[in-house]
Amino acid sequence: MATNFPVINLEKLNGEERAATMEMIKDACENWGFFELVNHGIAPEFMDTVERLTKEHYKKSMEQRFKEMVASKGLEAVQSEINDLDWESTFFLRHLPVSNISEIPDLDDEYRKVMKEFAAQLEKLAEQLLDLLCENLGLEKGYLKKAFYGSKGPTFGTKVSNYPPCPKPDLIKGLRAHTDAGGIILLFQDDKVSGLQLLKDGEWVDVPPMRHSIVINLGDQLEVITNGKYKSVMHRVIAQTDGTGRMSLASFYNPGSDAVIYPAPALVEKAESKDLYPKFVFEDYMKLYAGVKFQAKEPRFEAFKNMESVAANLGPIATA
Repeated sequence: MATNFPVINLEKLNGEERAATMEMIKDACENWGFFELVNHGIAPEFMDTVERLTKEHYKKSMEQRFKEMVASKGLEAVQSEINDLDWESTFFLRHLPVSNISEIPDLDDEYRKVMKEFAAQLEKLAEQLLDLLCENLGLEKGYLKKAFYGSKGPTFGTKVSNYPPCPKPDLIKGLRAHTDAGGIILLFQDDKVSGLQLLKDGEWVDVPPMRHSIVINLGDQLEVITNGKYKSVMHRVIAQTDGTGRMSLASFYNPGSDAVIYPAPALVEKAESKDLYPKFVFEDYMKLYAGVKFQAKEPRFEAFKNMESVAANLGPIATA
């Protein structure tokens, strides 16, 4: 089954295979919530540099801290399933609306510079993808970027994660099952160590690690804006026992904190069941999500539907 995992060659958008490629993207958005991009325009050599520097930074600045955390919690010797933490070592970089890269301690100048450049290239790719989604959905070009804009533009950041080898992968998840709250997620992961899985038709399916690919998945906000045509999908990371551990750079291109999110009117008109989703301010959704990340998304949507009357007097989206 996993062999059918959608792999999209973005270069094919420039030739006679454009229509077929757009159809593959559409199918992936409707039926998988995930797809993998190759030939996406970010140079392989540059990605190698990002990977090398990320792994060096982990070894130099993070590894010891992770080992101390494991020792202090006695995780080496757990006997029963752990449900309240993840076997991962992470830090966050914010790129938009304002970068915090210069404020993160322990980063080499070269790493800062490379991550800034990587973020700029991913931002461009995210906006290109949002426009491809608009095209497939029959929305005007730029609609999704505008819907995410708010008053200060989108929120864009990267979660830098390392998943060290884990002695008890059956008892501790690398990252527990969840859907992503935000917009569109661009993941650069290790090509040697798998572990990422998504839930499809009630089964966990491996996302195949491929060299220099970028894995794309859709967050809750795109499910709302597309009125459920596209879905955010449950996924998790299985910890591995062996090897050097797995590296993952997940970049989240999300709405601005004050963006008002609601189904695109053009898609509601076409739908059989009209308003399946609520209208809310993105920041309010994130506050709710923070407490219930590892639970089902439907109650989150419901909670906001019940507050609709409050949202009714929010204005239309900013079109800056």
